[in-house]
Amino acid sequence: MQTQIAIAGAGLAAALTALRLLSRPDCPSVILADPAPLTGRTWSFHEHDISASDREWLAPAVAYQWAGQDVRFPGNIRSLRAGYATITPTSMAGALRHPQLTMMQARVQSLSPDHMLLDDGTRIDTRCVIDARGIVAHPAMDIAFQKFLGQEVELDAPHGLTRPIIMDATVDQVDGYRFVYVLPFGPNRLLIEDTRYSDTATLSAEGVRAAIGEYANSQGWTITRILAEEQGALPLMLGFDPKAFWADAHLPRIGMRAAQFHPVTGYSLPDAVRTSAVVEAHWHKGSDALAHAIRQDALSRTTRFYRLLNRMLFRAADPAQRRHVMNRFYRLPEPLIERFYAGRTTPADMARILIGKPPVPIRRALRALPERISDV
Repeated sequence: MQTQIAIAGAGLAAALTALRLLSRPDCPSVILADPAPLTGRTWSFHEHDISASDREWLAPAVAYQWAGQDVRFPGNIRSLRAGYATITPTSMAGALRHPQLTMMQARVQSLSPDHMLLDDGTRIDTRCVIDARGIVAHPAMDIAFQKFLGQEVELDAPHGLTRPIIMDATVDQVDGYRFVYVLPFGPNRLLIEDTRYSDTATLSAEGVRAAIGEYANSQGWTITRILAEEQGALPLMLGFDPKAFWADAHLPRIGMRAAQFHPVTGYSLPDAVRTSAVVEAHWHKGSDALAHAIRQDALSRTTRFYRLLNRMLFRAADPAQRRHVMNRFYRLPEPLIERFYAGRTTPADMARILIGKPPVPIRRALRALPERISDV
């Protein structure tokens, strides 16, 4: 079997890379190989996370979008003007229907610069191989977790929401910093997701399901049917040595496999969009050239400040007090918040975030300053 580009994995980064390439008039042939392609979760992004030109080719994959979003903290309920959008596995699959794309439900056994070998023995010869099989433990990373379980539900009456609640932290604080995330998919349909910023990836599914039911009841909503469920644990970066991480990248890596996600929020779509542009520009030069281009792009990114904030959150603040850190952030000017989500925080923004009395003990804050894994 032959193709021009073979991608191991069919998560967000792989799908967006394929979508970008297929939007070109001279699009290459692409194979995505994954034992469970496009399953398991929704992907969301803020209006300012990506450029207008990128939103154009991404538009066919967007299932829902809203003009604004809300956050809720004790004593701080705020509406934000930035638009918000969500991609579902179904909407992504629809956008990827193209004669030049082949989706293979198969496990990858091995990768080489010029071919991909599947578990069933199928060999796919190609000009360019890309590894997008998800995150793996690496000694150059020190991570915590944003773990979640969400249920898409049907209610017995309209819920009345016109835009997402991206963070309702008025709930009881358990297992670290806890908030509920709510997306209105229809007058009587919601995605309700219980999320915790925690030191471990372990989550009691039954306990969280009960907590979602309790939250719905507290809002006056009666769930009549559970339509779907998603669960996961996104990495949050506390320490990172990018040179060591990329030193063993002999093949092109993208997405979580390449540690491409916002260190604080866990959002990965902006990074996936950026890397898809690198793939578009360099894939035709072959796997080696693309691996070099992706590595150079990754090393040019600066995430040190975000990792510092995570260490303040996870190492300086007690788990039950992490909500105060986040509440303080969401009182800052809205353009700063937008730049933060987009990963474009300016030096002035950094100063504004850190200025004033920190909502964590000073001694613990000082101990959290050094990065465990050298970034030099």
